[in-house]
Amino acid sequence: MATIFKKIINGEIPCYKVAENDHFLAFLDIQPLVKGHVLVIPKIEEDYIFDLDDDILSGLICFSKQVAKKMKLHLPCKKIGVSVIGLEVAHAHIHLIPINSIQDMNFSNVKLTLDPSEMVELSNKILMS
Repeated sequence: MATIFKKIINGEIPCYKVAENDHFLAFLDIQPLVKGHVLVIPKIEEDYIFDLDDDILSGLICFSKQVAKKMKLHLPCKKIGVSVIGLEVAHAHIHLIPINSIQDMNFSNVKLTLDPSEMVELSNKILMS
């Protein structure tokens, strides 16, 4: 059965896209820790990030770097934090999180609920840079 991320890749489920190429997709997390929290995924289905082919893994990291640089231009933060957990969805992914303190990366924090218009505005800021 396809994961929710594969359904997003296939266009079966909408997302707030911030970047895409032939191999990778980046979109806003709909349950973000902070405004601008982005998920970056390979378009191939692989559960565990370290089971990815070396070329795909290095490409995912480089693509994430490009997205993080765009995020940093448009989001009020000191840095873009990076996390790989991999338990919530069985599809390798990287969390890019705008941070001003270490607490911004605490996955135990209550998730935000943002208005769809705010999500569109955030995704457009990052996508257009």
